[in-house]
Amino acid sequence: MKHKYILQLLLFSGVGLVGCTAMRPAATAAAPAAARRAIVQLLTTQTAAWNRGDIPGFMEGYWKSDSLVFIGRKGPTYGWQPTLDNYRKGYPDAAAMGQLAFSGLQVTLLAPTAAQVVGRWHLARPAAGDVGGYFLLVLRQFDGQWKVVADHTNSAQ
Repeated sequence: MKHKYILQLLLFSGVGLVGCTAMRPAATAAAPAAARRAIVQLLTTQTAAWNRGDIPGFMEGYWKSDSLVFIGRKGPTYGWQPTLDNYRKGYPDAAAMGQLAFSGLQVTLLAPTAAQVVGRWHLARPAAGDVGGYFLLVLRQFDGQWKVVADHTNSAQ
């Protein structure tokens, strides 16, 4: 009797899942490509803000939440404001900021509203010396806008 109940439960669960799946709109092939373009555009906008010395503009690409996490060489920082404060402390002027470039970007969609980006960063700083490394970003889409919710950046120097 117990096996019959489990079989019915599995059968009904499967029907429920099929019903839910059938009711969702079909994903188009263009949606992942559009998401990737939007994410690359976000990174391009961040780069432009950085290169004009606009750290708050750069931070517009991050999720403005206490749940944002940035992991750097000193460990994790939680929250948008502490992350902004760390950037301002670490890069107090245009010479320290240098000119940012991203390369080798690999954008992977994890779900329709979640993605990760792996890439390389480089700061050209003639006076202070160049620095660079690698990063892994986790992004989510909120109200049609992609935002970085987690950033793990390291320095290769």
